[in-house]
Amino acid sequence: MQKILVPTDFSKEAENALKTAAIIAKKFDAEIYLLHMLDLPLNLIDPVQGNSQNVPEALYFMKLAHMHFSKIKESDYLKDLSVTEAVQFNHAFKGITEFAKNNNCDLIIMGSHGSSGFQEMFAGSNTEKVVRQSEIPVLVIKEEAKDFKIEKFILATDTEIDNKKTLLKAIEFSKLFEAELHLLFVNTPNNFTTTKQAYADLEEFLQEMNLNSIKKHIYNDISVEKGILNFSEKIKADLIGISTHGRKGLAHFFNGSISEDLVNHARRPVITFKI
Repeated sequence: MQKILVPTDFSKEAENALKTAAIIAKKFDAEIYLLHMLDLPLNLIDPVQGNSQNVPEALYFMKLAHMHFSKIKESDYLKDLSVTEAVQFNHAFKGITEFAKNNNCDLIIMGSHGSSGFQEMFAGSNTEKVVRQSEIPVLVIKEEAKDFKIEKFILATDTEIDNKKTLLKAIEFSKLFEAELHLLFVNTPNNFTTTKQAYADLEEFLQEMNLNSIKKHIYNDISVEKGILNFSEKIKADLIGISTHGRKGLAHFFNGSISEDLVNHARRPVITFKI
């Protein structure tokens, strides 16, 4: 863990994410990249599309962002940490994923207050969009963490072979934090299987991986999301992990995404891994 990206809109939720990033950065002697995206109309930032009179307005927003950065970097929780600030013009979610790739970041940490109803269905949040598209793990923080300790880490799985890649990433992450990894399969009425068969599927999923230290669980609930949330409450998990398929367009609209639902509804931290 060498580079951590923290996108910020200077909100309380973004500050919670930055405080978590500071804890992790101190643990691994990592560098923090603090990124603010200016999602402005094209005619404000491109003299060709607009006019030169608009450029000073764009520069004003950039200067204002750097003023916010100067204040943030004086915070006690960032003391003795390497923090690089950046302001870019782009769509927020697109700019974040591109910045992470271009700077070889290992982890994105974002704050979120969640969303619901029509906002969740039609608009979504930038956090959801980053979760959907990011090639590197995204850690979503809802509340301020005094100390980011991970003792119990749940990884939800459907035992599909593609999720083995996610499992390997989760194992690596759990080892970094010396966490106990719990592999969870949620059994639902719409996709019911017996407990015996579910355990057999988990064993087959783990075949040839020599992962005896992983705890395996079958949990019955009305939906996968409810099962993950209820099981995490039952064992008092510190972190929930899940895969994301990166669905876009109509496929995402009609099928939804459990990972994005968890980002919206879980109060515990959620980390997503792209398949």
